[in-house]
Amino acid sequence: MAATTSDINKRHRIEEEEGGGNSNGDFEVSIEKLPEHIISHVLHKLDLESLCTATCVSRTFHSAVTPLVSSLSSIDLSECSLDEVSLRHVVRRVQGAKSLTIDCLQMKSDSSIINILHEHIIDLSLLKCSSLSYDILCAIGERCPNLRSLLIEFSGCEAPELFKSKFTEMLQKISLLESLSIKIRGTFNDVFDLRSLELFLPKSIKNLKLQQADSHSSILWIDKIRDNPWFKLLSLSLVLDVISDDLLIAVVNSLPLLVELDLEDRPRREPSIQSDLTNIGLQSLEVCQHLITLSIVRSQVYLFHTSFKRVDNMGMFLLSEGCGGLESVKLGGFTKVTEAGFSSILHSCQNLKKFEVSNSSLLSDLAFHNMRGVARSLIELRLLSCRLLTSEAMEELSSFSNLEVLDTSGCRSIADPCLYYISSLTTLTKLNLAEADITDKGLAILGRGNSPIAQLCIRGCKRVTDKGIEFLFHGEGKICKTLSMLDVGHMPGISDAAIFTIASAAKALTDLSLRYCFHVTDAAVKMLVDRTSYKCSLLQRLDLYNCRSLSDDSVMLLLHKSSFRGLRWLGVRSLLVNKRDDFSTICNVRPWLVVCFEGCQFGCHDGWQFHDILACLH
Repeated sequence: MAATTSDINKRHRIEEEEGGGNSNGDFEVSIEKLPEHIISHVLHKLDLESLCTATCVSRTFHSAVTPLVSSLSSIDLSECSLDEVSLRHVVRRVQGAKSLTIDCLQMKSDSSIINILHEHIIDLSLLKCSSLSYDILCAIGERCPNLRSLLIEFSGCEAPELFKSKFTEMLQKISLLESLSIKIRGTFNDVFDLRSLELFLPKSIKNLKLQQADSHSSILWIDKIRDNPWFKLLSLSLVLDVISDDLLIAVVNSLPLLVELDLEDRPRREPSIQSDLTNIGLQSLEVCQHLITLSIVRSQVYLFHTSFKRVDNMGMFLLSEGCGGLESVKLGGFTKVTEAGFSSILHSCQNLKKFEVSNSSLLSDLAFHNMRGVARSLIELRLLSCRLLTSEAMEELSSFSNLEVLDTSGCRSIADPCLYYISSLTTLTKLNLAEADITDKGLAILGRGNSPIAQLCIRGCKRVTDKGIEFLFHGEGKICKTLSMLDVGHMPGISDAAIFTIASAAKALTDLSLRYCFHVTDAAVKMLVDRTSYKCSLLQRLDLYNCRSLSDDSVMLLLHKSSFRGLRWLGVRSLLVNKRDDFSTICNVRPWLVVCFEGCQFGCHDGWQFHDILACLH
């Protein structure tokens, strides 16, 4: 069983309460009359969140749950930024955990992590290591010799040579490692010199993910490992400066057993003809007969409007013909490929479960015509910033009877008619319609639908008003009972009235984004706070970034110790930076709360590497 942050949060609070019992004495007595083996049998059937809730029910349950929590084999603290003291408090209670996932944003010294490393750990993930030095790599090698899986995220790379030295030193001491993921965020440097990497990589390595690497050294390294019979990589993920034919040809010649290939490039200037990806590179992938996951993306993070200009429909035809066993396909920046090319993948890959296309200026509705019997296993469909797509593309959604995720963010011609088709999907749990041309009438359709949507994003849908939010939650459909995450940011038609509706009708809501909603005022904040005074609020993340009509006092009201006791993350406008001293005082009362002033998305999963965050623990 794996412990989540909310579980540990609840557990921590319970232990501070005397007795941990229930005020209902009669109920307590009836529970204690149950035989121990029945109580134990019931508790073993519960998930971790239910177990932690059970500790609140009675002293009997509290006593029975404690040894179960102590015996957990896995701890996941990725959703909360703990400080050093709280981390020790948690880990001390689950000393035998073999799997650790830790958000290190508040870890200010290497010792905070080094002290919890032990030889029994086989799976270690250290996220957002903004203040940790590369010495932590040496400590991992020394203290975790039995490690099988390692993921670590560093911020920047001021001394790339030092990193390489510590990195290779660590690799020589963890000979059982099977999965390695090292990400260096927020740097322009190509950190990894892959040419000598094969000298130090454990022979057991099966999965390798590195960010950020130079394409030239990557090609040389991949060519060299062809002569190592022990090197049987199954999954390769690289973030590079440029993806080229030479790179793909080197991959297929040296790694024919690949099951997963994930490549992203971030060009700083337009690639030349000799160093770019063409149809020939895509055709070469037919050699990898075991490939089931393929991701090739050209990012515009450094160079706007850059794309794969030398790949056209023929490249997609060759890819779909040679790789018909693909189950997950992600393609970004193929601006010369039309609906014919993308459609060939949908028709050829009969076991396709995930399909994503982004920044494709020629993808039109025709790609989704006559889809009966095609891609019947599709679970996730993401079509991002494909401006030619309209609601007509959604007419074929009914043929995707297993669809759980639909993302059309940035497709600005998607309008109300598409919601007729979407609302009939009985398996859909995540829906992103950011920047769509939908109106209040469209949300009324969705509000009456049968889709059990848990996450909904309508950010930037400028024609939606307060009335649309009312229609959404009062339509007697499933969404008012199932919705846990709602993003209504960047919407000028949203005001206090919409917040009143959300607060009263969205019973299961945990994440709410109102960023850049200029007409949300202090009255809405007071409504949210008042709701918690008579009803248990589940809200864990609240984004109020750049809500200009909110006063400083109303934001401080949100942080009062009696408000939103489950709140883990709060985004506020940068103008509140002069209130940081006040926020520091709140840290002592709300120790598991992160307050972000820099405009990050929920949880600061991206952006943490570029700024300082005032973080507190609850």
